[in-house]
Amino acid sequence: MTRVLVVDDEPQIVRALVINLKARKYEVDAAPDGATALRLAAERHPDVVVLDLGLPDIDGVEVIKGLRGWTRVPILVLSARQTSDEKVEALDAGADDYVTKPFGMDELLARLRAAVRRAEPVGGAEDGVVLVEAAGFTVDLAAKKVHRDGRDVRLTPTEWHLLEVLVRNSGRLVSQKQLLQEVWGPSYGTETNYLRVYMAQLRRKLEADPSHPRHFVTEPGMGYRFER
Repeated sequence: MTRVLVVDDEPQIVRALVINLKARKYEVDAAPDGATALRLAAERHPDVVVLDLGLPDIDGVEVIKGLRGWTRVPILVLSARQTSDEKVEALDAGADDYVTKPFGMDELLARLRAAVRRAEPVGGAEDGVVLVEAAGFTVDLAAKKVHRDGRDVRLTPTEWHLLEVLVRNSGRLVSQKQLLQEVWGPSYGTETNYLRVYMAQLRRKLEADPSHPRHFVTEPGMGYRFER
C-alpha cells in the first residue's frame, strides 16, 4: 500500500487530504511542521511527500533540501506561493512537482498518482533500464539513438543531451536552470532562449503535432516535462 506524508499547518487542508487519500486506500501520515516532517520521513519511509512551503518552523524549501540529503522520494509541493521565482527555487531544491493553492482535489490526486508512478525509474541507467518507449518514438539511452516510424532520427549532440536529461526525469518537471546547467554547463542559468530554440527543434523532430506537443510539455516560467 502506498504511504503518503502530508506536511501542512492548515488543519482543514490536512483533514481534506487525509479523508480523500484514505478513501483511495493510501496510508497517510501527517506533520504540522518541518521538524516533524523530517522525523516522520526517516521513521515511516513514505512513497511520496505532499509538502506546503509556508511552515511555522522551517521553510519548506529547507525541508526539501533536508529530504534530498538522503532520499529520492517524490515531493509534490502544495503552496500558496505563486511567483515563478518561488516555484523555481522549490524545483531546484529537489521538488518533483508544484501545485498552487487553492487547488482542485482531482488535479492534486492525479499529480500524486503520477509522482508515485515515476518513483519506479523508467530511464535510469543505474537500474539497467535504457530503452524508453513513447507514443510514436523510442529513445535508446545506451546506444544514444532515437527511432521514429522505424527510422533513426538525426539529433545534434545538444538536442540529444537535452532529450536525455528530460527522459531520465520522465514525468518530472525539470526547471529551466537545471536544464541549462546540465546541457550547456554550470555557468549557464538564465539563457532561456536556448531552451526555447532547442525544445522547438525536438518537437519538430519527434512530436506528431509540434504546435500542440504531447511529450515535451512546457510549464510556463518554470521548466519542461517529458511525458510518455
